Amino acid sequence: MAIMILGLVVFLGVHSIRIVAEPWRQARIQRMGPMAWKGLYSVVALIGLVLVIWGYGQTRLDPVWVWQPPTALRHLTLLLMIPAMILLVAAYVPGNALKARLGHPMLLAVKVWALAHLLANGRLGDIILFVAFLVWAILAFRAARRREPAAGGGGRGAATLITVVLGLVLYGLFAGVLHAWLIGVPVMPGA
Repeated sequence: MAIMILGLVVFLGVHSIRIVAEPWRQARIQRMGPMAWKGLYSVVALIGLVLVIWGYGQTRLDPVWVWQPPTALRHLTLLLMIPAMILLVAAYVPGNALKARLGHPMLLAVKVWALAHLLANGRLGDIILFVAFLVWAILAFRAARRREPAAGGGGRGAATLITVVLGLVLYGLFAGVLHAWLIGVPVMPGA
């Protein structure tokens, strides 16, 4: 558990610099240059992510159960992951109405993802992981909205349609194949 928590502190810590220390961040970028800053940031984030993944895997070897989620919550999680995947894709498709209206769809996707997974997982390691990401996403979204409020409206219909279709395809890939392959847990056990 300690490895996962250390990873969360490193990964979410580096991703929280804009929340708690934007002037310091800007000063480092000015001093180091944007590419050096991005390189250092990426290395630290990657180290944190590796620690989170490794530590999370360790928590699954000897799980501490806090509660046993009912099956219905797994189905709710499946439903919530549809908008989460669409919002994730919306962060990358230029000119879509979701990004224009919401401003920060990736942070919203992380919130929905974390909440959905909190509903379906009752192990202590899961709870710590998903609560950490949920709290970070809430704080990051608030900070981002203060920096750059959503434009509201706008966006092209074709880009929005592409966003929704790609989000549904990504959802299908994760639910059908990638979740079991990457995480080691089938979305629908026994299916």
